[in-house]
Amino acid sequence: MSMNDVELSATLSRRGHAALSWEEIDEAVLPSGIRTQMYRVGDPTDPASPTVFRVWFPPHCTVEAHTHACSYTEILLEGTQRVGAQWHKAGDIRIGLANRGYGPLVAGPEGALVLFVFADGRWPAITIGNNDGSTLGSDLIAAHHAALNQASSNSN
Repeated sequence: MSMNDVELSATLSRRGHAALSWEEIDEAVLPSGIRTQMYRVGDPTDPASPTVFRVWFPPHCTVEAHTHACSYTEILLEGTQRVGAQWHKAGDIRIGLANRGYGPLVAGPEGALVLFVFADGRWPAITIGNNDGSTLGSDLIAAHHAALNQASSNSN
């Protein structure tokens, strides 16, 4: 993103709004090839602010079953994706409650572009069952975002 969370928070406080595009939001790329971008609704420094992710899953990419500490919704924008045993197509919407497991997620042959909206900042995926978390990438995404904020703060 062109500004870090503190700068965006200050802009929102001063002006009441901010406008940006996906091209201005930095992308984290996971070892699986998943590409993800995120921003917070409202003040990005407020842990209660909803968190929005745009995620590209490459063809046939699998993410293990997991859960989240907050409720969420996801909208399949492009492609297809299997969640558990059910296939979803572009335009489908899923709604999930906090601490309820789902998955695995498997992208279709054309991949899948999905918009996720988490109720607050407790978006990191939580392993369930015998899964080891290796396909989740939450730690990498969080570290990437923290590094962006740190690098931007250091350059000021």
